[in-house]
Amino acid sequence: MKLQWEPYLWAEPHPVDSQVLDQLEHQWKVKLPELYREFVPRYQGMGPEPCAFDVGTGNDAFSVLLLVSADREKEAYSVNKARRVLEPHVPAGIFPFALTPGGEYLCFDYRDAPEQPRVVLVTAEMSIHPVADSFTDFMARLHDGENPPA
Repeated sequence: MKLQWEPYLWAEPHPVDSQVLDQLEHQWKVKLPELYREFVPRYQGMGPEPCAFDVGTGNDAFSVLLLVSADREKEAYSVNKARRVLEPHVPAGIFPFALTPGGEYLCFDYRDAPEQPRVVLVTAEMSIHPVADSFTDFMARLHDGENPPA
């Protein structure tokens, strides 16, 4: 199934320069996944379609790719705001990149794999659930909710 990006925060894309990602890597002291670095400059503030992913015994959905650029009106959707919310409640090495419809966070988990972080879901209760071994694997496994990939 072909991945498409749909408007979420704005009607039109809000591109961002790759230097902003370089600054984020420096600030967080991590190396962001290459596919994420490809997607964010074009699709920040947008949602993928299909958007369902498997977690535990059920599905959830990827609503919006969090913003890496500064936007006062949309600060609630920024990676830095999300990190400030999560930081006191999750171990070091967990960095948010997206939101679900329920306000839970999809995050990179660098704790065991600093070169290729895993993708985890951090719930409203701040429990951490594994989702995929990499961002590339996560994106490849998105589905329509009815027909998960094999």
